[in-house]
Amino acid sequence: MKAAASADRNGFFYVLDRTNGKFIRGFPFVDKITWAKGLDKNGRPLFVEENRPGKPGEGKPGTSTFVAPSFLGGKNWMPMAYSQDTGLFYVPSNEWGMDIWNENVAYKKGAAYLGAGFTIKPLNEEYIGVLRAIDPKSGKEVWRYKNYAPLWGGVLATKGNLVFTGNPEGYLMAFDAKTGKKLYEFQTGSGVIGSPVTWEMDGEQYVSVLSGWGGAVPLWGGEVAKRVKDFNQGGMLWTFKLPKDLVAKR
Repeated sequence: MKAAASADRNGFFYVLDRTNGKFIRGFPFVDKITWAKGLDKNGRPLFVEENRPGKPGEGKPGTSTFVAPSFLGGKNWMPMAYSQDTGLFYVPSNEWGMDIWNENVAYKKGAAYLGAGFTIKPLNEEYIGVLRAIDPKSGKEVWRYKNYAPLWGGVLATKGNLVFTGNPEGYLMAFDAKTGKKLYEFQTGSGVIGSPVTWEMDGEQYVSVLSGWGGAVPLWGGEVAKRVKDFNQGGMLWTFKLPKDLVAKR
C-alpha cells in the first residue's frame, strides 16, 4: 500500500493512503492526551468535552482547564524521518501540557493574537523531549531517548543505520536506528533547532547541521523556560565527515 504518515501537534499519529488521502489508522504517540479519548473510524477525534477550554469568548474568562499536549504540540514543525530499512519513523516529540483559559480577543501590534491565556508545564521532572522510534503498522513505540529540555530540531535517518538529531543543550547526536543506542554526540556551542542534512562530494559523505538558539523559544515561558534560560545563543554551521581510515574498515 502507498501510505504517508504525520505525527500531529494534537498527540496523534496518522497513517493515510497517499494516493487519495483516505484514513488508514491513527494512534497516540505521546504519553498523555487529555482533550480526546481516541479517533473514530474516519480519523476524527473523540472529544473529552470537560477537558477542552471552549472557543474564545465562550465560557467564563479566567476559568482554567489543563490540556495535554500543550498548544506547542506533541510534535511541532520539526521534521520526523523514516527509514526504509527499519520501517520505523523517528519522531522528535515533547511531553508537556498547559493550563489554558479564555480571554477576550484583542489585537495589540507585535503581540500574540490568541484569545486565550496559557501556562505551559512539563509533565515530568526528568525530561520534556522524547525522540521516539514508531512502528506505523502496529502503532507501537520501539525505542525512545529522553531529553531534559524540549526537542525542537528535525531528524535525519541514513542508509548507514544512523539517526541524527540535535537538542537545545547544544548536542548533535547520532543513534542506532534499530536499538536507539546513542553512538555519538558533539557539543556545537548553541541549541540545535535545525534539521541535520547529509550530502556527498568527491565520493565522501558529510553531515551538516545549523546551531543557533532562537525561534519560538520565547513562547515556552513558565516552568519550561527555566530549563532553557541559560542556554547559549549562537549561529554556526557545522559539517562532519567519517575519517577515511574508518570508512575503509566499514
